[in-house]
Amino acid sequence: MKKLSQKVVKLLCKKKLKISFAESCTGGLLSSSITSISGSSKVFTLGLVTYSNHAKINILQVPKKIIVKHGAVSYETCLSMVKNLNRISKANISVSITGLAGPKGGTKQKPVGLVYIGIKKVNKTLVKKFLFKSKKRNSIQKSTVNKALNLVLSFAK
Repeated sequence: MKKLSQKVVKLLCKKKLKISFAESCTGGLLSSSITSISGSSKVFTLGLVTYSNHAKINILQVPKKIIVKHGAVSYETCLSMVKNLNRISKANISVSITGLAGPKGGTKQKPVGLVYIGIKKVNKTLVKKFLFKSKKRNSIQKSTVNKALNLVLSFAK
């Protein structure tokens, strides 16, 4: 993860891009992976851990009806998170994460390991769905951060 984080910071510095994160199931691990790199202060603007629905609604302004209708772990919630984060942070690239890190809390429709990652750069927005096989919390969180960092690399180029 460290090498990947270094690549992200280096590329963002080179391109003079700012980045922001809104994390749920990763609990700040993505922000931490970037801020652990020297020079990250040149690119990192904001990291929010919006773990609860209350935080998603009140801080990220995700409409309550989206969470009620689709759930906190959904394409729609992730999309709203990333769009609102981008508006709040004014960063060039914004990333949102919501998912089920387990080991409990999954259902047939939304199993443990289901994660949505949203990314927005100017007028390009993407939400990707992942289903990690591991049922270990730490493993799901690390895999999610790696996927997010790789998405940032592809968007920042």
